[in-house]
Amino acid sequence: MERLTIQQHSEYRRHCAWMERAIALAHEAGQAGDVPVGALVVNAAGNLIATGENRRERDRDPTAHAEVLALRAAGQILNRWDLSDCTLYVTLEPCPMCAGAIVLARIQRLVYGANDPKAGMIRSVGNVPDSPASNHRLEVLPGILESACRDQLQQWFQQRRSTATC
Repeated sequence: MERLTIQQHSEYRRHCAWMERAIALAHEAGQAGDVPVGALVVNAAGNLIATGENRRERDRDPTAHAEVLALRAAGQILNRWDLSDCTLYVTLEPCPMCAGAIVLARIQRLVYGANDPKAGMIRSVGNVPDSPASNHRLEVLPGILESACRDQLQQWFQQRRSTATC
């Protein structure tokens, strides 16, 4: 069994702290009736730049995914589209649209929680970042607080199903 160095342990704890914030954003989305997915963008200095939570239902916008909203907000705040010095944290593996947006924004690192076996286009179903069509490569760290992210989604869908059958 490989032991983590102090630096690796520190990095892991930092990723967990940011993912906890993304989980809180996802909770807000779920409370508002949207699928509970949260995302945030952090710059190279470790500062929070922008956040997003799913808003498809509230905004009646098919593109209002947490990742897209966080990327848009980061671009506006930084006054540029190139986010190559930023890390995106998201509670669920990105879908095809979001994976494409991540590549186009040139995100340096993607950190996500739960895999999406139905639509995940980072590792589960497809691999947009490593595709020959991709003009950008990024570091990918899957599985950060995976159980918490997966449980949040499963509980939300379970609650929706039980409410729908009553």
